Amino acid sequence: MRRLAFLLRPAWLALFVVVIAFAYLCFTVLAPWQLGKNTKTSRENDQISNSLTADPVQLTTILPHQDSSAPDAQWRRVTATGHYLPNAQALARLRVVDGDPAFEVLTPFAVDGGPVVLVDRGYVRPVQGSGVPTIAPAPQESVTITARLRDSEPVVQGKDPFRQDGVQQVYSISTTQVSAVMGMPLAGSYLQLVDGQPGGLGVIALPHLDAGPFLSYGIQWIAFGIIAPILVGYFVYAEIGQRRREKAATPDAAGGPLTTEEKLADRYGRRR
Repeated sequence: MRRLAFLLRPAWLALFVVVIAFAYLCFTVLAPWQLGKNTKTSRENDQISNSLTADPVQLTTILPHQDSSAPDAQWRRVTATGHYLPNAQALARLRVVDGDPAFEVLTPFAVDGGPVVLVDRGYVRPVQGSGVPTIAPAPQESVTITARLRDSEPVVQGKDPFRQDGVQQVYSISTTQVSAVMGMPLAGSYLQLVDGQPGGLGVIALPHLDAGPFLSYGIQWIAFGIIAPILVGYFVYAEIGQRRREKAATPDAAGGPLTTEEKLADRYGRRR
């Protein structure tokens, strides 16, 4: 037991605590975080790929009611007939399109025989830094549009909606938040117009089908969680072996281990 007493020293105890905490975080937080992002990205890539070949369907077959949402049909192309409600328009700010800042223009659309759904008409570029440019109005007559279903985005915490340049502005396309800002009910999913549609502005391209590095990052965190305790075990084993070798190499006259003072005296030739 005396040989292992050094493991109870504060420095070693602190090392054990840090390694255990690190391994715990690797398995419960860091690896699941990256693997979850990989699962989400892979699912979205599959939805985009499927949408490229699937024919458009009527919006009301997927969003039949005002409180409907369609997370499993994201990116699916749909068609809807109805009319825009341009008086309730809002802008999603701090967006990036093709590497440059942009506003995305959000206008509610009343579907004939269906819900009121939020439509992302596309993007416009800011002027003079973050100023709102002149935006072409949406048509007021009845039109038929083709768009892609999109999931509602989470609300950006600490960034409240505000009104500037005569337009309501938000930091995310959250249908719940935009509904509250506009003062009207909106379906749980929103629409993103494809090219050549009535009321369309700058077209937002589909994301690249890239799985990203999330799977490899997740595997790396798992490996780190396994390797860290192994390394500590190796250091403990090496320390015990070193102490045994020192004891065997420098016994005192009584056959016991030398004290620290005796070791120093012996090293400098002053031991009697």
